[in-house]
Amino acid sequence: MNKDTAKGSLKQIKGKVREKWGKLTDDDFQSAKGNLEYIKGKVQEKYGIAKDEIEKEFSKLS
Repeated sequence: MNKDTAKGSLKQIKGKVREKWGKLTDDDFQSAKGNLEYIKGKVQEKYGIAKDEIEKEFSKLS
C-alpha cells in the first residue's frame, strides 16, 4: 500500500464522518462536502493518485 492509497482511505473516513455530522446537525452543505471528500478519497485509494492531481481533475468538472 503506497502513501496516496493510505491517504485515500483516511479521506474516505473523514468524508463519511463529515457527511454524518451534516445529517446530524441538518447542515446540507457539510453533508455534501463529506460526500465529495469521500469520493475523492475513493479515487485516491483506488488509483493511488496524489491529492493535488485529484483536485485538478475535479475542478475541471465544475
